[in-house]
Amino acid sequence: MSTQAAPAADTSHSPSPWPAVARAVTLLTVSISLLLIAFAWPSVRSSVHDVPIAVAGPAPAVQQMTAVLDQRLPDGFEIVEVADTAAAERLIRDREVYGAIDLSSGTPQVVTASAGSAAVAQALNSIATGLGRTQGVGTAVAARDLVPLPADDPRGAGLAAGALPLVMGGLLAALLLTRLVRGSIRRAVGALAFAVTGGLAVAAILQFWFGSLDGSYAANTGAVALTVAAIALTILGLESLLGYVGFGLGAATMMLIGNPLSGTATAPEMLPDWSGTLGQLLPPGAGGQLLRSTAFFDAHGATRPATVLAAWLTLGTVLCLAGDLRRRPPATTEETAVQPAAHAAV
Repeated sequence: MSTQAAPAADTSHSPSPWPAVARAVTLLTVSISLLLIAFAWPSVRSSVHDVPIAVAGPAPAVQQMTAVLDQRLPDGFEIVEVADTAAAERLIRDREVYGAIDLSSGTPQVVTASAGSAAVAQALNSIATGLGRTQGVGTAVAARDLVPLPADDPRGAGLAAGALPLVMGGLLAALLLTRLVRGSIRRAVGALAFAVTGGLAVAAILQFWFGSLDGSYAANTGAVALTVAAIALTILGLESLLGYVGFGLGAATMMLIGNPLSGTATAPEMLPDWSGTLGQLLPPGAGGQLLRSTAFFDAHGATRPATVLAAWLTLGTVLCLAGDLRRRPPATTEETAVQPAAHAAV
């Protein structure tokens, strides 16, 4: 009597085991926790600390004002002592300080630069009343905005909101070029071309439509293009060398670390502890600072962020070239043997 083997059980539509469900839930919980920490922690812990400002006036008055500021906001400001108003304004325009307290004329005055940081300008204005009482004025100290934000966007909302699209633009460029274009060199060229066209579009929208930027349109376009190119090429280079792991590493670095720590919405010095310094070493933070410099400060203070972006751009290009060389098939033994024979026959 012959026997037939029982058909194998079809497990393609069977429910997943409960341990797999538990692992998925754990992964999702960790992911949402990391997202919350990445985006909320810098804002929750944001405060005024070690923000560079100038205090202008005679040495005794400057020392007295420094003591008052240390009492009101301990470790809040890094004081740069200058002799007069002109020196303080020069430091503000050169982006070496965010504002100044001018005591040189006898009547205290707070000089701000909302284009450098609306949050710092607001903090300086908020202590003006207290400073007035300290100096015996009885009213708020007069405040003057030396480098204001554009009248069409007095809160700087467009510049702050534009930080995320720059990161997303570089990320999407790397994603689409990876899917649609073959060859690391062609992908790199495509990323550079998109950086130029994207820079032209983003700068035009921010400057001519939203009114969020001043200054040279060409310089603003260059700042946006350099930022997008640095982000896109870095992610493309990591993907070219490490595959999907490299893409994930680059995307996480730019989106979960670089964007929240960019300090574009406030100021790098207002972020907690070391995070502001780290953010300025990544393309999103450097790009935001570069765009502020080109838009409002005649490119003063642009050297450092431009250098950071150029370094990331170079790194991404090198990684793309390394990935391209790695993927090239080595010449076979038969090919190397045929080539001398062909030359001999000729």
